[in-house]
Amino acid sequence: MAFRCAAASLARDEPAVGTASTVRAFLLVENAGPWGTEALRDARLPAEVKDGLQARSAATGVRALLVRRHGGAPTGPGIRVFAAYADPAAPWMETATLAAPEVLLDLDLEALGRGRSPGLTPTDEPVFCVCTHGRHDACCAELGRPTVSALAARHPEQTWEVSHIGGDRFAANLLVLPAGLYYGRVAPADAPTVAAAHLSGHVDLDLLRGRSGFPFPVQVAELAVRRETGDTRLDAVRLVGLRTVGDGSEVTLDVGGATYDVRVRRTTGEHERLTCRATRDSRPASYEVVGLARR
Repeated sequence: MAFRCAAASLARDEPAVGTASTVRAFLLVENAGPWGTEALRDARLPAEVKDGLQARSAATGVRALLVRRHGGAPTGPGIRVFAAYADPAAPWMETATLAAPEVLLDLDLEALGRGRSPGLTPTDEPVFCVCTHGRHDACCAELGRPTVSALAARHPEQTWEVSHIGGDRFAANLLVLPAGLYYGRVAPADAPTVAAAHLSGHVDLDLLRGRSGFPFPVQVAELAVRRETGDTRLDAVRLVGLRTVGDGSEVTLDVGGATYDVRVRRTTGEHERLTCRATRDSRPASYEVVGLARR
C-alpha cells in the first residue's frame, strides 16, 4: 500500500497545534489549472508573468497562491484575485477581477507585504480555502477534495480550492482569510461546522492548527488559553509580549481583559517521513505548554 503522510501522522498521534505557516501577506490568484508540482512555477500563465510574480512575491514576503472553484470552472471572464493581510489584531482583505494575466505584475505587492492596501476593493467577506494540490502531495487531493466539496455545497461563493499552503500531513487543510486561521484534519462533515463558527465570530478549538500571523509558540499559547478560558471569540486574544526564556518562550496574552502568562517549550520529534513525496526523513519541531498562569 502506498505511503500516506496524513495517515502516518495520525497514527503516531502527532499534534497539529502550532503548525500554521507563519505568513501575514497573501495573494490569491484564480487559476483553473491543472496545477503542477510547484503551482505558480508550473501554472499555465505567460512565462514573464510567472517569473515576475515569483520574484516579486519572494522579495516582498507575500505568499502567492493559486485558487480555483471546486470542479475547476472559472468564475467568468478575467482573473479574480484576493489580497489579504492576516494581522492578528486587524486582518483585512481586498479583491478585484483583472482583465489579463499581465495585470498581475501591476499589483503593489510591496505595499501588501508591509500591510498596506495594494489598491483593490475592500471586502468584508471571508474566504475558505481548502488545499487540494494533489501534484504536490497525494493526501491533499485525496482528503481535500471531499472536504472542499462539502464546504462548497454550503458556501459556494466563499469556498475555493487552493494550492499548497503547508502541513500536507495534516490534510485536509483549511485556510480562512483574512484571519489567517489554519485548520487541519478537517473531515467533510467538519468543514461546514468550522465555516459556520467563523461566520458567527468564533474559532473551532478542536481543529485549529494556529493563526498564521503569530509565531509558533504564540499559536500554541493562544490555543492553550482559549481552552483554559473556553473563549472562542475570534478577537478575544491579544498578544501582549513574547520573550525567550531558557529552552522555550514566555508568551503574555490578554484574553477578554485578563492577562495570562504561558510558558511554551520547543521539542524535536523522531525522524519521520513528513510528506508523501519526501525522499528522506526529518525531525519535526513541536511545542508543549509547560506553564500557564493568570496574573
